Amino acid sequence: MNRAKMRTSAFAVAAVLASSVLAACGADSGGSGESTTAGGGGDLQNAKVAFLMPDLASTRYELQDKPLFEAKMKQLCPTCEVIYQNADSDAAKQQQQANSALAQGVKAIVIDPVDSAAAATIVKSAQAQQVPIIAYDRPIPATPADYYISFDNEKIGSLIAQSLVDHLKAEKAEGGILQVNGSPTDAAAQLIKKGIHSAVDPSGFKLLAEYDTPDWQPEKAQTWVSGQITQFKDQIVGVVAANDGTGGGAIAAFKAAGVKVPPVTGNDAEIAAAQRIINGDQYNTISKPIKIVAEASANVAWEFMQGKKPAGKTTLYETPSELFVPTVVTKENTKEVLFDSGIMKAADVCTGAYAKGCEELGIK
Repeated sequence: MNRAKMRTSAFAVAAVLASSVLAACGADSGGSGESTTAGGGGDLQNAKVAFLMPDLASTRYELQDKPLFEAKMKQLCPTCEVIYQNADSDAAKQQQQANSALAQGVKAIVIDPVDSAAAATIVKSAQAQQVPIIAYDRPIPATPADYYISFDNEKIGSLIAQSLVDHLKAEKAEGGILQVNGSPTDAAAQLIKKGIHSAVDPSGFKLLAEYDTPDWQPEKAQTWVSGQITQFKDQIVGVVAANDGTGGGAIAAFKAAGVKVPPVTGNDAEIAAAQRIINGDQYNTISKPIKIVAEASANVAWEFMQGKKPAGKTTLYETPSELFVPTVVTKENTKEVLFDSGIMKAADVCTGAYAKGCEELGIK
């Protein structure tokens, strides 16, 4: 073969190989043959996405949200890296974590804000760098994020409160209710609070007092409820607590005072709450399977990373949103909702002092 023919053959082989490599790269990084660029941001091989959570007061972030989000992102983009940070209830720390993520070149940020107002600065910084922001669980009202994913927080408030009110009426209880709200800097807590009032205010039960719990801290909820027990004594027939942590704090206050624990609500379906419900210490909680919102946020982040603009199912605070409907859990449906569904395992819950209660409910 002469040199000209050899060069022609070599170029042909090189072209075939190059096109094959490009096709393979596209298939590997896209996962489903989608575009491999994010808003003109470049190749998605080894791309980074930030997952910024707000606190350690709720155990769910470390035990559920983080691993579930990471697992879904791994499925969608095997080569992508999740940068996980928890701000431990410190808004300034979360700002630093967001700045660090942006400096590392993340293609998207999923954030559950410590302070919904302060998080507006994070949104502006990210959007200035064309990095999409997905608000997770808690909205950011002041500056619209690119997307918002959560369970319907106002609905959560109305559901837990109405469940308690219906129970108190069925028991022909006479007296008043304490309302333990979430953090005053959390926009989701304010939605829950609004939902609670929608059920408590027209209920016929007097609202004795209410409290916005700084940083959702159970200890602060406990201290406040202790003071109300001293003031109102046996007038308290129920407590609407905005989540399981504050509910647990309220229950601890009654036990420390040596008085009967009235029905107390919760939200988040933490293992400790399930145990309290099984033993009769807590009246209800809310099941909002974290898997649903964690995976939905990973899907939306991945769409943004590919340069797409996912449409919301609804709009909240001028932000395209998807809001899922939760389920109230009481002793009567604990087995069905939390255990038969596979959300929880008896081995994790029915330990020690809770084994007898589980057996009575047929949980095994």
